[in-house]
Amino acid sequence: MNEKRSSVHGEWSSGLIFILAATGSAVGLGNLWRFPYLVGENGGAAFIILYLVCILLVGLPIMIAEVTIGRKGRRSPINSLRLLARDEGITERWSLVGWLGVVAGFMILSFYSVVGGWSFFYGFEALKGSFTDITSDQASGLFEGLVASPGLVLLWHTLFMIVLFIIVAAGVKKGLQRAVTLLMPLLFLLLVGLVVYGFTTAGFGDAMAFMLQPDFSAIDGGVVLMALGQAFFTLSLGMGAIMVYGAYLPQSESVPVSSGWIVGMDTLTALLAGLAIFPIVFTVGLEPGEGPGLVFVTLPIVFGEIPLGYLLGIVFFVLLSVAAVTSGMSLLEPAVAYLTEASDGSRVKAAAIVAGLIWLLGIAAGLSLNAWSGFHLLPDMGIFDALEYVSSNIMLPLGGLFVAFFVGWKLRTVSVAKELDTHNHHRLFLLWLYVTRFVAPAAVLFIFLQATGLLGLLSGGE
Repeated sequence: MNEKRSSVHGEWSSGLIFILAATGSAVGLGNLWRFPYLVGENGGAAFIILYLVCILLVGLPIMIAEVTIGRKGRRSPINSLRLLARDEGITERWSLVGWLGVVAGFMILSFYSVVGGWSFFYGFEALKGSFTDITSDQASGLFEGLVASPGLVLLWHTLFMIVLFIIVAAGVKKGLQRAVTLLMPLLFLLLVGLVVYGFTTAGFGDAMAFMLQPDFSAIDGGVVLMALGQAFFTLSLGMGAIMVYGAYLPQSESVPVSSGWIVGMDTLTALLAGLAIFPIVFTVGLEPGEGPGLVFVTLPIVFGEIPLGYLLGIVFFVLLSVAAVTSGMSLLEPAVAYLTEASDGSRVKAAAIVAGLIWLLGIAAGLSLNAWSGFHLLPDMGIFDALEYVSSNIMLPLGGLFVAFFVGWKLRTVSVAKELDTHNHHRLFLLWLYVTRFVAPAAVLFIFLQATGLLGLLSGGE
C-alpha cells in the first residue's frame, strides 16, 4: 500500500486555507436565506439544537469520511476511490462513487451558475442605483424581466462561468488558494458589517426572537427531516467537492479538527446571515419567509427605503456573489482534476473543456426558464428543475451513503485510524466509526427515501 502519495495538483499552504476553501464550498445561497428562514419558522433555537445534533450524526461523520478518502488518495474523487480500492484489494468499481459525485457536481453547477449570474446582475443593478425608491411592482418586474430574458440570463451565466474558469484553470495555489484567501475574509467582513448595521435597526430584537427563541412544540417529524436534510446538503457532501479539497490537505493537518472547524464556520455563517438580513426586513415590516423572493424581490425594496440603502445593497449582493463563486469553484474542481489526470496534464485545457460543457448545459437550464419553458425533461419539470431534482434528491444522498459505507466497511480500520491520527483519542475514533457505519447511512437513506417519495410508498401512503 502506498502510504506516501502526493497530490499531482499541489497542496493548500496550511490547514487554515483548507478550512476557508471548504467553508467557501459549503456557504452559498442556501446559507444566506434558507437556513435562517428554517430556523425562524421551525422552532427557533429548538431547530438550531436539532440541526446541530443532525450535523454531529450525519454531516460531520461523512465530511470526515470524504476528506479521508481525498487525502489518502491524493487525486480526483474518481481516482482516489480507484487507488484506495486497489490498496484494499477490492474491486476498483468503487470509483463509480467518485463518478457519481463528479457528475452530480457538474449538473449542480450547470444550474447554480445561472443563479450565480443573477447575483452578479443584482450587484450591477445595485451599483447603478436601480433600487433607489423602487416600488414593489418594479422590484418584481426587475426579477421577472431578468428570468424571462434569454439574453440577460445567458450573459450573466456566461460571465459567472468565465470567473470560475479563470480561478480554477490557475491551479490549486495560484487559483483556488488565492481566491479563497481573498474572498472568504471579504465574505465574513461584509457579513459582519451587515450584522453590525442590523444591530442598529429597530427590528433587531424581533429578528433575534424570530431566529433564536426556542419553541420545542414546533418540532415534529417533518421538522426533524428538514434539519436532517439541511445538515447533509449544507456541507457540500456527496458531490466530490470536499473530497477533492481534502486531496490537497497537508499531511500534518488533522482531518477531524479541520472538519469540525468547517462545520462550525458554516453554521456560524448561516446564523450571521439571519442576523444580517432579518433585522432589516422586520424594521420595514415585511414578510421574512419568502425564500428566493426575499433575496431578489423583497430586499431590493428594503434597500431602496432604508438609510444607507444604496451602500448596503451593493455590500449584500457582492456578498451573495462571493458566496456563489466560492461554491462554484468547488463544484468545478473535481471534474477538472480528473480530466487533468486523465489527459496530458494541461490544467488550462481541462478547465476549458469542463467549464465549456457546463456552460452549454447551463444555457439549456437558463433557457428552460423562458424560451424553452414548455419543454419538460421530467414530468412537470423543465431542464433547470430536473437537474436540481435529480442531483440533489437522488445523486447526492446516494453518494453520501456509498462514501460512508466505503470508509466504514471497506477501508481497513487500522488504515483509517492512522490517517486520522487518533492514537490519543481512540474512544472518539470508535464512536465516529460506529456513527459512520450505522447511524449516518441510516439517516442519509431516510433522506433519500423521503426526497424521492419512496418513503411514503414504503409506509403505505398514496
